[in-house]
Amino acid sequence: MAEVPPERFAELVGEALDAIPEELGRLMQNVAVVVDDRSPPGGLLGLYEGIPLTERYEYGGLAMPDRITIFRRAICAACTDEAAVVEEVRVTVVHEVAHHFGIGDERLAELGWA
Repeated sequence: MAEVPPERFAELVGEALDAIPEELGRLMQNVAVVVDDRSPPGGLLGLYEGIPLTERYEYGGLAMPDRITIFRRAICAACTDEAAVVEEVRVTVVHEVAHHFGIGDERLAELGWA
C-alpha cells in the first residue's frame, strides 16, 4: 500500500485534470471533482454521478451539478508506491471524465481505459 498524504493526493488529481486536452476541458460543464478518503465497497477507485453531457439536453439545463469522486484510500491501497498512485489517479480521472462525456465502460475497455 502506498501512503500519499491527502494534500499531495489532491495535487495529483489536479494535475490529472490539467492534463486533459484543453479542448475537452473547455467542454466540461456543471461538474465538481472531489477527493474522498473513504474506500467504498466493491473496490471503486472513482465514481461519476450525474447526467452525461450526451443526455443533458433532456433536462433543459436545470440539472444539478455532476460529481466525480476520486477515492484516495482505495487508490493508495491498490498501489505500491507514489509513481503507481500518480498513474492510477490519471487513469481514474480520465475514466470518470469520460463518463461525464457519455462514454460507457464497454467503450472505455475497447479504448484501453478500463
